[in-house]
Amino acid sequence: MTEEPTVAGVLLAAGDSDRFGQRDKLLATLDGGPLVRHAARTLTAAAVDPVAAVVRPGSPGVRDALAGADLAVLDNADATTGQASSVRRGVVWARDRADAVVFALGDMPRVDPGTVDRLVAAYREGRGSAIAAGYEGRRGNPVLFDGRHFDALAAVAGDTGGRAVFEDADDAAVVETDDPGVRTDVDTAADLVALRE
Repeated sequence: MTEEPTVAGVLLAAGDSDRFGQRDKLLATLDGGPLVRHAARTLTAAAVDPVAAVVRPGSPGVRDALAGADLAVLDNADATTGQASSVRRGVVWARDRADAVVFALGDMPRVDPGTVDRLVAAYREGRGSAIAAGYEGRRGNPVLFDGRHFDALAAVAGDTGGRAVFEDADDAAVVETDDPGVRTDVDTAADLVALRE
């Protein structure tokens, strides 16, 4: 009997919050806690192990917000170059630890941990090597990538994640999750107000 492939989790939490205003949106409060803490729970409460968060070296607030969570905190010295550098940092960390990795976003606090479990189950069932969470027929986040895509993910540049890698995968799949959180991110202060309502 072959062992199930292992899946790690990486939270991308090194963004610059440029559309949010003066403060770091990841530290904005939702339901009594910072956004990034809710987003971390998406991975730490799911069936992925180990888990890491990629942060800016100069963001002690995010690091403090993640204190006590069951995850490693990875500094991304190249965070100012865009999201691709955080994906690359996550890939380097995950490469020797797991067969696949689920990337989640620090500004998406409403993703249910069960959604990550659905992605992992679909991957282990052989439904694809790149699997995204979907809601009402539209692709969202998180996204799982098998290790065969690690080199391509590490080669992405700029302020983009793994979208091109996902779209280039010949067996990419979108798994319907019934979870509106996979399409709900916080880019602006108005987004946060809407989420609190």
